Amino acid sequence: MSDTTRQSLAAMADTVVVKVGTRVLTHPNGALDTRRVAGLADQLALLTSEGRRVLLVSSGAVGAGIGRLGLEHRPTDLAELQAVASVGQSCLIEAYNLALENHGRHAAQVLLTADDFTDRSRYLNVRNTLFALFRLGAVPIVNENDVVRVDELQRNVGDNDRLAAMVTNLLRAPLLVLLSDVEGVYESMPSGDEPPVVIPQIDISQIASDSLVQSRANAGAGPQLSVGGMGSKLDAARLVATAGERVIIASGRRSNVLVDILAGKQVGTLIMGAESTTNSRKRWIGGAARCEGRLIVDEGASRALCERGSSLLAVGITRVTGQFSRGDAVAIVDGQGIEIARGLSNYSADEVAKIAGARADRIADLLGQRPYIEVVHRDNLALLG
Repeated sequence: MSDTTRQSLAAMADTVVVKVGTRVLTHPNGALDTRRVAGLADQLALLTSEGRRVLLVSSGAVGAGIGRLGLEHRPTDLAELQAVASVGQSCLIEAYNLALENHGRHAAQVLLTADDFTDRSRYLNVRNTLFALFRLGAVPIVNENDVVRVDELQRNVGDNDRLAAMVTNLLRAPLLVLLSDVEGVYESMPSGDEPPVVIPQIDISQIASDSLVQSRANAGAGPQLSVGGMGSKLDAARLVATAGERVIIASGRRSNVLVDILAGKQVGTLIMGAESTTNSRKRWIGGAARCEGRLIVDEGASRALCERGSSLLAVGITRVTGQFSRGDAVAIVDGQGIEIARGLSNYSADEVAKIAGARADRIADLLGQRPYIEVVHRDNLALLG
């Protein structure tokens, strides 16, 4: 079964973030279910062969470590939890890579913490690295860096759900798919022999205002091998939908679930976002902390930014003021002194001063390297008025 809304979403979803939970990937005893991993990898490879950019946020490191080490329970000691996660992470990425290699693809391990999103330089570097992996045809496998992140393993808040939402917003991906051990958001708690009824579609306003949604959804407790639950998934969905993107919560145990979703079939619960897909992010960049510098641009660059939504290239910059580092927010000013945009700079003030007015093919000669073509990429730029 499909509908026009889902078909349209499937057609426009050129970038897809998928999050899969521990209970989907592990056996009841905690060991990694390699057949489930292989089945998921098969679907990821198929989606990438269609020309989509696909990123997987995968839980399961602690569960995989529990299985490999033969432990009966999830450790409570922080040092042991981190050690188990370290053992399990190698198992997890190895399983994904072996399965993807059957399709001529490679798994790229990416371990992140919340700090990678709050620090602008690291945020920008993560984004550029992920898009470089897409260009190389690899499948990024993202996980929380449990080995070094002290507080994440101690909080029962579903960190990878939140991490998936942050990655979705970072990539501005049109679709986030949260794969759980339940079929979606239920109308009511399952009871007796009656099968639960999945809510096919929810609007962002319902998540924000209807507290019953979460109480209806908390089903499928499962073994204590993971953190989070449906509540954390709805919180993650709120973060993404508020920025204007779409979220689908579905069962990761369903055969070919990703293929069906990207074929526009009615699978799981679709959570619709705000009307605009750009305003939230543009407001964030435009209202970022104090701009550390100013880039004065010529008339051609001003027109390209304002009329065509282009990135800012070095050739259009006439002057640089202030001191800023890579990833800092800068004001973009036209020749009349009017601030027309703000953005995150790929280069430091000293570097921009050296390449201002130069064509992109001269950057390497002037700096000794050319890590980026754009000084400010259009995805990291907000027009003002």
